[in-house]
Amino acid sequence: MKNQTEIYIASDHAGFKLKSKILELYFIDKPNFIIKDLGAYSEESVDYPLFAQKLCKKVKKNNFGILICGSGIGVSIAANRFNHIRAAVCSTVYDAKMTRKHNDSNVICLSGRGFVKKNIFAMLDTYFNTAFEAGRHLRRIKKI
Repeated sequence: MKNQTEIYIASDHAGFKLKSKILELYFIDKPNFIIKDLGAYSEESVDYPLFAQKLCKKVKKNNFGILICGSGIGVSIAANRFNHIRAAVCSTVYDAKMTRKHNDSNVICLSGRGFVKKNIFAMLDTYFNTAFEAGRHLRRIKKI
């Protein structure tokens, strides 16, 4: 199939349930995505930086990542230590839209606790369907 985009997804134990829902329900009818699950594979306690690192080593120019921990904040901090990663914690559709449009974000970070499936799926739809605006935003990204 042409124009397939690789999406890497990883979580810690606190994000495992949401990661499972995304894999089970969100990507089921999206043949234009190739999904790579990098763990965790259970709710057994693990250290989120290891999963953020694993994902960030895989994300390249034309693919994306989804990272999930309890709040989304820890994986975001860990991911942004990589020079080629622009990871953003998103809790609204507006956040997902603006991080793609203005920041050319390549990793979306989500909270695995207290999520509402409908909201998460709307955020992912927006994230993956929003193009980077470039222009003045590209100038700003180059300064990071």
